[in-house]
Amino acid sequence: MKRTTVYPFTAIVGQEEMKLSLILNVINPALGGVLIKGEKGTAKSTAVRALAELLPPMAAVHGCRFHCDPHSSQLCDDCTAKLQAEGTLPEETINMRVVELPVSATEDRVVGTLDIEHAIKHGEKKFEPGILAQANRNILYVDEINLLDDHVVDVLLDAAAMGVNTVEREGVSYSHPARFVLVGTMNPEEGDIRPQLLDRFGLSVVVTGEHDPLQRVEVIKRRLAYENDAESFIAGYKEAQEELAEKIIAAGKLLTEVTIDDKLLETVAKLSVELGVDGHRADITVIKTALTLAAFNGRKQANLDDLKEAAKLVLPHRMRRRPFEEGELDWNKVESFLAAEA
Repeated sequence: MKRTTVYPFTAIVGQEEMKLSLILNVINPALGGVLIKGEKGTAKSTAVRALAELLPPMAAVHGCRFHCDPHSSQLCDDCTAKLQAEGTLPEETINMRVVELPVSATEDRVVGTLDIEHAIKHGEKKFEPGILAQANRNILYVDEINLLDDHVVDVLLDAAAMGVNTVEREGVSYSHPARFVLVGTMNPEEGDIRPQLLDRFGLSVVVTGEHDPLQRVEVIKRRLAYENDAESFIAGYKEAQEELAEKIIAAGKLLTEVTIDDKLLETVAKLSVELGVDGHRADITVIKTALTLAAFNGRKQANLDDLKEAAKLVLPHRMRRRPFEEGELDWNKVESFLAAEA
């Protein structure tokens, strides 16, 4: 059966903040995922699937349930034991994919299950992998995440932040790598997420339909061209796709070398105090995002512009809210403050 074609990421019109947020999380999954709020028909799921298709194949340990990276120190127990015993790991090439989590998913379905009876009888752990195992090194996509059980969302955010999934039952525990890009989408009209959970998403963007008539016309033209002849349409974006993929891969390699000076760290701390942002997660995520932006732009030093762009993605959903009110970020206040600090 012929593989279904995927709309090219670089062909998506507008939605720049959404596309950038997705790219930054692929470069640096430690950002903690992205929450995309918006009405239906605003290319949310299209962008997620297109991003996975954009990236080149990656090396994985052949036969591993968690498709571990053979060149990484973060290996599952089976791969660690095999490496110690044989000194090398068999490799295969796999594509990054989108793993979807249904709204009805239970905690056991998400994290996996431990066979306690087997552990007691045989003295060894028997683990049945869940969705987080499938998601390792992939994109975990949760549509209508606001309708998901709060406890399950909490588990997802824990794993996204730590890069590890740990299951504990009856004094027996099992851990495996769970380094994935978490993407949650929701329509605010169908209900919101509790502020405590909202704060734990690294980035958040709001998407709307294009209001510029010319942009809307371009959306229509591209969609019709794609539906008329998908292969030719995709071929027309091949060069742009390859350029972006190379830029993302280069940024991932450069990220560990990117630095930021103490003055900018102080600026971020002052900004959070000025805006009344609770806790320290916002400060840390702004810095991580600024570093990732610098890497994406091929620089080894984060600057004030990176901080400003990072603040747009990190701070809006963390603004303190009163009951029955929306937390809103006064962007003019942010720009004035950063200009004074420059």
